[in-house]
Amino acid sequence: MSHQADRHPAGEDRVIKEIPPKGREFSEWYTAVVLKAELADYSPVRGCIVVRPYGYAIWELMQQALDRRFKATGHVNAYFPLFIPQSFLEREAEHVQGFAPEVAWVTRGGGEELSEPLAVRPTSETIIGHMYARWIRSYRDLPVLINQWCNVVRWEKATRPFLRTMEFLWQEGHTAHRTAEEAEAEARQMLEIYRDFVEGDLAIPVLSGRKPESEKFPGAVRSYTIEALMPDGQALQSGTSHNLGQNFARAFDIKFLDSDNTEKYVYTTSWGISWRVLGGLIMVHGDDRGLVLPPRVAPYHVVVVPIFTAARREEVLDAARRIAGRLGEKMRVRLDDRVEVTPGWKFTDWEMRGVPVRVEIGPRDLEARQVVLVPRTGGDRRAVPWDGLEGAVQSLLDEVHGELFRRAKAYLDEHTVAAATVQDLVDAIGARRGFVRVAWCGREACEQAARKESAASPRVIVEEPASGPCLVCGTPAREVVYFARAY
Repeated sequence: MSHQADRHPAGEDRVIKEIPPKGREFSEWYTAVVLKAELADYSPVRGCIVVRPYGYAIWELMQQALDRRFKATGHVNAYFPLFIPQSFLEREAEHVQGFAPEVAWVTRGGGEELSEPLAVRPTSETIIGHMYARWIRSYRDLPVLINQWCNVVRWEKATRPFLRTMEFLWQEGHTAHRTAEEAEAEARQMLEIYRDFVEGDLAIPVLSGRKPESEKFPGAVRSYTIEALMPDGQALQSGTSHNLGQNFARAFDIKFLDSDNTEKYVYTTSWGISWRVLGGLIMVHGDDRGLVLPPRVAPYHVVVVPIFTAARREEVLDAARRIAGRLGEKMRVRLDDRVEVTPGWKFTDWEMRGVPVRVEIGPRDLEARQVVLVPRTGGDRRAVPWDGLEGAVQSLLDEVHGELFRRAKAYLDEHTVAAATVQDLVDAIGARRGFVRVAWCGREACEQAARKESAASPRVIVEEPASGPCLVCGTPAREVVYFARAY
């Protein structure tokens, strides 16, 4: 998918009659699925989208899955202002330099010029740092483990629904700690939570590790990332966690009195994941029929479709309602009892919306006291008896999740190659082979040379033993890094 600006001007009416082939028209396929599955639509404001109920239901399930993990590790939710004084951003020099091109500013309010421009939140380290300086006095106040669910604004030029928008939804965690070791452990813990969520709930395999210095968050000591591979061979940064050291603590004077009666700066972290992973979900699992949803984040686990003749309509509908009611006690269920469209039309519609399992019931099924289960991932239709139906459906949902992860992992493995020289890297990136594993000496000059020649970036440094020479300079390698083109 190209990085071009979205080609759909704001306000234009769009009717997607069919979904183009994913393999041949990937960019158009993605947009068609977003619109036709009613996940989102374009707003009158360039670069912004309206998230429709079906798309927002997926995002809510993602929120809930992450929120459970955050709270299980002691984090609590709060909320901080959307507007940030300009002076706050300027107090951490590397931070403001990194975000300056993307910041939107408010300079007038109520018809008057503001005495100090306000940034529309691109991220919240600065304003949260200001508040932590007021709240933290003693080592007894630590750690502070706060997360917020919010929107942020970054003035992007090239946009694409969910993947890159000017306004987007995310969570951002901000923590303060007594020691450097605690902050490092926190940053790594949250990265592992992201990996567990993306692989365990979204069925998307990732590479997990540290960002090189050139790619780290502005103001961080170390940045960690999970990187997923999309079907066009490009990487998608899917969650990041940052050890900020004492940089923001010094900028915002966040100090505490330690048990040895000396005043010290705290150590802070920040970490975030956005609805960008919803875009990744669409790309990784979708097919030519549309969306394919992993069960754990599907608005409906099951759609029940009655198949009836006029003579036995009420009898079949009544059985379908009872089946839906039973399943609804254990899982998320939708009964499609519309009579104005055919069962075949319903099948196509719900396949396009990615519902993991379809349950069909018709007159013959009534006689046999059975239903027919159809997984969205394909494979055999299976007739199962009414007795024990809940267990059979849950087992099939588990199969669907496992199959989605298996397919994505196979793609990742098939599109991860090694390069021993810069030319190997250039050839692999040019062939859109995905991640390219290289040995690297750690010098920035070698990284920049590899970037320039390949038009790819170092996505993640993994904790693997490095062996052999650096692909650029030939000196002994210190690290293993994966290069790719990226969104």
